[in-house]
Amino acid sequence: MIQKDVVVIGAGAAGLFCAAQAGKRGRSVEVLDHGKKVGRKILMSGGGRCNFTNMYAGPENFISNNPHFCKSALSRYTQWDFISLVAEHGIAYHEKTLGQLFCDNSASDIVNLLTTECNKAGATIKTRCEISHVEKENHLFTVHTSLGVYQCESLVIATGGLSMPKIGATPFGYQIAEQFGLTVLPTRAGLVPFTLHEDDKKALDGLSGIAIDTSATCNDTAFREAMLFTHRGLSGPSMLQVSSYWEPGDVLHIDMQPTESAATYLTEAQQTTPDVQLSTVLAKYYPKRLVQAFIQLHQWRNEPVKRLTPAEIATIDEQLSDWQVKPNGTEGYRTAEVTLGGVDTDELSSKTMMSKKQEGLFFIGEVVDVTGWLGGYNFQWAWSSGWAAGQFV
Repeated sequence: MIQKDVVVIGAGAAGLFCAAQAGKRGRSVEVLDHGKKVGRKILMSGGGRCNFTNMYAGPENFISNNPHFCKSALSRYTQWDFISLVAEHGIAYHEKTLGQLFCDNSASDIVNLLTTECNKAGATIKTRCEISHVEKENHLFTVHTSLGVYQCESLVIATGGLSMPKIGATPFGYQIAEQFGLTVLPTRAGLVPFTLHEDDKKALDGLSGIAIDTSATCNDTAFREAMLFTHRGLSGPSMLQVSSYWEPGDVLHIDMQPTESAATYLTEAQQTTPDVQLSTVLAKYYPKRLVQAFIQLHQWRNEPVKRLTPAEIATIDEQLSDWQVKPNGTEGYRTAEVTLGGVDTDELSSKTMMSKKQEGLFFIGEVVDVTGWLGGYNFQWAWSSGWAAGQFV
């Protein structure tokens, strides 16, 4: 029997950060992970440069059944606290857009920060550790693993969600929650590309790789960022963001002219260059392949602009400013960056992240029903929730 004060299951962002905080308090801590190496999702994130937080992170950037739950942790360990830690470790970073902070060098800098903090605090990490089952008796948890049997006062579940199964995502965290009587809210893929119905896929065939500035809206929530056409459907930041608010059957409203009005420039063209084809005018504002596809999709008359009626121009303007798409679905957990839903926040203390029903059982990070927007927000939730639990485990 290996005795520890704290066992953390999951060597990702939240788990490692929590372990370091607990170790600083003099707690004996062991982190267990079934993978070959720690921080696998961190290493993949941000194109390998890890978008480790966002300068503008606040409760309004998170989705949860209880939108107030995240406020406590986010206010006690903020993005500025983590930015200070990054600077302390001498990690060079830059802002990309919209407050998103990335490592100049590599995502491995963040993993090294976490492992260094764990080492300094005396928290140890074991990889390739399969966990068969967990029990609780007389206020102690017993964790049966392929590397031995652990006993601890505090058990932290930091196993993440179901996104990206190829790097080891499993429902283990949800199963532990249910085993100990906690409610797990329905899960689904978030921050994920959309797939299209066959008719739309056919109409947009050949546009793969084209990215344009858009404002995408679904269920009264809008995001102004780039949209990318893929061979399966629609991706890019605006689509990933709005996917977290989309439910099957919903229609996406995509404004493809957030700054320029087709009604304005087509009316001007009628005065200045009346003999120019519609496609030529539109090609000043959109890639040619996209113009041709939309002319066919919406059956616009590709004639000299002088022949377009005011009603036709109004229709073109409307279809560009409110292109309505009903996705077939999403690409699912395979490519999703996060998992929506998870352990019900009503079951947890927002101060400590501990279960209200099971003394000593904590849930942090993505396994909890708190999901951030794209852009470093989910990492900030990992740091904030990990820090919060680390003060009490």
